[in-house]
This record gives sequence, C-alpha cells and structure tokens, in this order.
Amino acid sequence: MATATPQSLRIFYSLTLLLSSATYAAVSRAGAAAKFDNLSVHELIISSAHRQQPPHPSSHHINAAKRSANILSLKLYRRHSAAGKSNSGHRHRVTDLILRDHRRIAALLHRLSPYYRTDDFGSGVVPGLAQGSGEYFVRVGVGSPPKQQFMVVDSGSDLIWVQCQPCGQCYPQPDPIFDPALSASFSGVPCSSPVCALLSSGHSDSAASCSSGRCRYQVSYGDGSYTRGTLALETLTFDDAVVNNVAMGCGHRNRGLFVGAAGILGLGWGPLSFVGQLGGLAGGVFAYCLPGDGASGGLVFGRSAAVPEGAVWVPLLRNARAPSFYYVGLAGLGVGGERLAVAEEEFQMTEDGDGGTVMDTGTAVTRLPAAAYSALRDGYVAAAAGLPRAPGVSIFDTCYALAGYGSVRVPTVAFYFSGGAELTLPARNFLIPVDNGGTFCFAFAPSSSELAIIGNIQQEGIQITVDSANGFLGFGPTTC
Repeated sequence: MATATPQSLRIFYSLTLLLSSATYAAVSRAGAAAKFDNLSVHELIISSAHRQQPPHPSSHHINAAKRSANILSLKLYRRHSAAGKSNSGHRHRVTDLILRDHRRIAALLHRLSPYYRTDDFGSGVVPGLAQGSGEYFVRVGVGSPPKQQFMVVDSGSDLIWVQCQPCGQCYPQPDPIFDPALSASFSGVPCSSPVCALLSSGHSDSAASCSSGRCRYQVSYGDGSYTRGTLALETLTFDDAVVNNVAMGCGHRNRGLFVGAAGILGLGWGPLSFVGQLGGLAGGVFAYCLPGDGASGGLVFGRSAAVPEGAVWVPLLRNARAPSFYYVGLAGLGVGGERLAVAEEEFQMTEDGDGGTVMDTGTAVTRLPAAAYSALRDGYVAAAAGLPRAPGVSIFDTCYALAGYGSVRVPTVAFYFSGGAELTLPARNFLIPVDNGGTFCFAFAPSSSELAIIGNIQQEGIQITVDSANGFLGFGPTTC
C-alpha cells in the first residue's frame, strides 16, 4: 500500500468518467447553439425503480474500474442511492430535494451576509445539515486501519469532517461512527498550530476555540444546523493510496438530518479544503462528472489527470466575502438556439460582493435573479407552446403533462458566459419528472436575492474541471 502526505504526495486520484450516449451537452466558443433536444419521457419516469446501488457500508470495495499503478479510480454516488432509498417515488424525492435545497441556499446566503433573507418555504420541516445537503457522495477510508465512510463531495465548503465517537449528539448514518481511539494515525491539533489559526482567518467557513490545549472547531448554518468537535490530523485512504496528515474535523456534536453520509469532503477554494491541502502537487485542479439516474460519475484530482483536451474554459471570479465559492461570469441565457434579452448586469457581482453566479454541487435547482428567471421561463413557454401544460409543483411554476409520450422534442436551454463560451444543456438537465404520472417541470427557480446559483441538476452528466490555480473552470468535452 502506497503512503503519502499532502507535502510529498506523488499519486493523483481519479474517479473514472464513464461515457454515456444518453446524456448530451454542447459547449462552444462561438456559433449557433442547438435548438432542440429529445427528452426520453418513459425512461425518466421508470428510472427510479432501477437505480444503481452503492456497496454495503461494511464493504471495503470502492470501485472495480480499471486503474494503473499511478491512477486510483473511485465512484460518485447520488444521495438517494447512498441512503438506500432506491424505491422512493419521484414525488417524494422532489419534495425532499426542494426542502433540502431551501436549507442549502439559506446557508449559502447566511455565509455571504447576515442581512440576506429567504422565503418561508419548508421552514417547519426538521432542518437538514444545510452545508451537507449535497447530492453526491464518495467512499473514503478514515483513520488507520481505515474505516470506510460515505462523504459528501461539496464544492461550496472547505472543512473536511466526519462524525466521531464519543458522540454527544449525532444524526443517523449507515456506517459505524468513526472512533478516533481506534485509529493509530489520529492526532489532535494544538491551539498553537497554524492549521488552527486558519479556522478563524476568514479563509475558512468555520471558527476555532481552544480547550485543554486542543483546537476545537464549529460550523453553524443559517437554518440552525451545526457540527462541532476537535480539529485533528488524520489519514484518508482512497482505495490503495493513503494520504497522511490531512487536517479534518472530528465532530462530536452534529445536528441535522444528513441521511447516508458521515460528513463532508470539502472541495472549496480555501486552504483547508482537500484540494487546498494537496497544494501544488495536485496543481490546484479537480474535475467531476455528476451522475444522473442509472449512470456512473467521477471525480479527478491532479492536473495531469483532470485537465482535458477540448474543454471550453470560463474565468473563475473571487469574492472576498465568500472566498470558498467558485464564481463564474454568467452573461446571458438562451432558449431554442436564440439568446434572450437579459442584461449581463443581472448576473454581475458588485464591488461589495453582492450578486454574481456560483457553481455549487450542493444546490440542486438553479436559482436566477427574478428578472432573469422570468425572461427564461417566458421564453421557454413560448418556444414550447406545443407541449401540454400541467399545474405547478412546489417551487416549479412551469410544468408539462407528458404521460403517454415515449419521447418529446423540446427547445434547448443555454448559458452564455463572459468571453463567449456557451453551454447548451441536454433536455434531462432542465425538464425533470416530479411524479410517476408523467408530470415534468422546468427545473429553474427565482432567487430570493441577487445571487445566481448553477445547481447540480444543470451540471449532471457534464465533465466540469476547476483549475483554481489558474482561475478557470472548464466544461466538457466528455459526459458521464
């Protein structure tokens, strides 16, 4: 078994990106965008009954994908699969998704400003861990010997953490809660450590305190959820590669419904994220492909493995008020190959850090400023006038009754970015089933603030590369 530290790591980790002809996305620098795409109605309605299952929590098997001596292959799992909810209907899943989405967005806005407010949708539901409301999980070994845990892959946070014994307050998880007393590599971080100082430096989404000479962390969210515990250096195992001395939180008090995962693998833009701790040896680069139903997805760390040929690149933007977030320069929207009359100013970030557009794996439904959303919705309704309408569902005000159709030809939706890049979405990335009776809804919603968020429904199946060292985000060229 190979071992390494963040300072001496010589092996890059890759999650195999398995290609599928079922998902299509067009990325380009110029030229006409695709006008129509086919939506497979029947396939999406029945897909929830045939989802891929993750390995049993007690299994040490991570993925049987092909690997070489220098490449490790792992798999990403969707949240409902990892939680063992393979037979839940579309209506239940969408209701659950929207409630968790509301919590996630409340948390993002809380981190940007204490003055942001959201609407009251779902406020009476038992809160989830908004920081961990992400949909995608990876299997990681924690400690020595490694104990396998599902961890959320979260591009919107930095701190890596898992629930730990002794547990004063923990939410249910399928794996046994990690016990640091059984790990030979667990080492508490002293208060005098520079790592502890990073928790309160403004470069992290957490805060630090000191107890008996040990650094303690806490992360609180806009919905009242939190994780609190001890900061430590610990070993993470990715199949047969070991990364020593990873700074992570050992959570002894954790509040929230966080079904299916033990904690978070933070991939944000800060120094305490997993990418930040790998530093120059990973080149500041990771890539991911979020799987849809019945598909395989993946995550890649390291410049040599993650940066694809043929990707279309857009600049990443920094926000001093939210240094962990990956902002992009969204400039416009299109329907059916035609650009809509939406001003670029609708998506721009102000000098004070308000507004802008965040790429976030933890938010499901893309949120747009109200005027931009209205233009997109109205443009889509006009272009799809031949589709039979259905009543709205939850936050979705534009739905269609597609029962009885095998497939339908629908107008495409496109994002336009500063610098000329275009991303045309496949139909299944913006028309989603919300019940088992053939109701499909337009998967966008108005934002309660000036912030735009490109969510994971719109990212699914598209290879996305984050090159934080050079300040660019790439789309394509492959799919999953």
